[in-house]
Amino acid sequence: MQLATGTVVEGKIVLSGVTLPEGAIVTVLAQDAQPSVKLPAHLQADLEDALAEADLEEGISADELFAKLKQRG
Repeated sequence: MQLATGTVVEGKIVLSGVTLPEGAIVTVLAQDAQPSVKLPAHLQADLEDALAEADLEEGISADELFAKLKQRG
């Protein structure tokens, strides 16, 4: 399993930095143009702070994540 991002170009999804085999089954999660959840200002600030903190963390690759998830069953 891979995690990839892309852009819709002329009605087709063009992936960035990854090539999938013909016939590969994919799942698409599209970001809405408008947020669907409205938070009170204090919770929005908390969320933004948490996201900024998470961006500073050293992450793991998608392969490592999936391997850890498989280990947990």
